[in-house]
Amino acid sequence: MIIYAVCLMLLLLGAVTYAILFERKVIGYMQIRIGPNRHGPWGMLQTIADVSKLLMKEDVIPKAADRPIFILAPVIAFVPSFAIYATISWSENIYAADLNIGVLYFIGISSITTLGVVMGGWASNNKYSLMGAMRSVAQVISYEIPLVLSIVGVVILAGSLNFREIVFYQESIGLWLIIPQFLGFIVYMIAAIAELNRSPFDLPEAESELVSGYHTEYSGFRYAFFMLAEYTYAIAISALATTLFLGGWLGPAFLPGVVWFLLKMCVFMFIWFWLRATLPRARVDHLMGFGWKVLIPLALLNIVITSIIKVWMG
Repeated sequence: MIIYAVCLMLLLLGAVTYAILFERKVIGYMQIRIGPNRHGPWGMLQTIADVSKLLMKEDVIPKAADRPIFILAPVIAFVPSFAIYATISWSENIYAADLNIGVLYFIGISSITTLGVVMGGWASNNKYSLMGAMRSVAQVISYEIPLVLSIVGVVILAGSLNFREIVFYQESIGLWLIIPQFLGFIVYMIAAIAELNRSPFDLPEAESELVSGYHTEYSGFRYAFFMLAEYTYAIAISALATTLFLGGWLGPAFLPGVVWFLLKMCVFMFIWFWLRATLPRARVDHLMGFGWKVLIPLALLNIVITSIIKVWMG
């Protein structure tokens, strides 16, 4: 388990580094800009140079900040984002923990990161940071409800909270659950974007309004922890969607299961970047109203329809 954790950490660091580069390239192409092109062939070393620069920057802590909480907040934000990978099955044979309550573990542990965001915003003693933290809490609470409800339909059909069992169920019926759970999938995708604080729902970090949101006062490697948590969650949410709706590692036999899993994840990552390049930021009141008045009723409707289908199927 220790070897698995160390290897996964190194792979995640590399994946996050090149996910950022991939995002810059995609957005640059879509907005008819050059994008990273100086460091290394095709700019492949640009993100590595940025990370190195970030880690060498001076670690500044505001004089009026609550120092212990200010220091602890980035750690609280990042550690859960790494811990949730314990339950993800990359293929039929590559996984860490085969938990019977894998879905509950994923949702419960990921919720802890919100505490790190609140702690960072409060401890910074900066009104923009505090406002960004409060926005983040309101947004995450509002959209975590439809996110969880959208998963309930999958759990009802599969009859299990175990990720591997959900994939095996899709294999047994010969159908990815995105088809019978298309409504739940749409709700999941929208709620996931809001959970990740990504555009068009990036209100906690709205630079035009809040400078940089809850991490305005952070610099150096502490700021890097917040960014690392954000992209680590983006990868994890993509892995969760792949497992629940796209059959996990299932695919034609000419490629290994883990390759199919990673390819499906990349599709979701591309969607996150695509939306960031094309959609403007939503208004706060529109964002909150949409979550409570539209997504939650749709998620509940999906649960009712799924329950009727499950009973009818026997």
